Amino acid sequence: MLADWKLVLVMGGAAIAAVAMIVYAFLRPEGDPEDQERRRRLHLNQIGRIAEGQVVDLAEQPPEPKKPRKKLFGFGARPLADLRPRHLVSYSYSISGVTYHTAQDITGLESQVRLDRLVPGLPASVKYDPSNPVDSILVADDWSGLR
Repeated sequence: MLADWKLVLVMGGAAIAAVAMIVYAFLRPEGDPEDQERRRRLHLNQIGRIAEGQVVDLAEQPPEPKKPRKKLFGFGARPLADLRPRHLVSYSYSISGVTYHTAQDITGLESQVRLDRLVPGLPASVKYDPSNPVDSILVADDWSGLR
């Protein structure tokens, strides 16, 4: 009979842990995408290797209204709308014979970039993650690969 109590206790503990994980998955705070991007840029700026690249295009997109995150029991608080236009810089670079084409949103980094001098064909230095060359930046908070 003691073995049955141990089994019930283990099963009850596992059920409580499963319910706690499900509740956490629905109620955990959402990370700020801009803060996550800033941390990614800082990380790449610290560990990144430099490759030669080229600016392909500069695009300005109108601001997108942020949609509120749907909570388990209704909608969350509405975030303030960011009314700045978004600046996207497309660029390409080659590493070990593989050419990568990507883009970076440089909105908020205008102090590092002179938009009036940014033209397609401009040579640039690109910082990339040596373990994942697809992950790269053209501009960081305290570094710019634009010339």
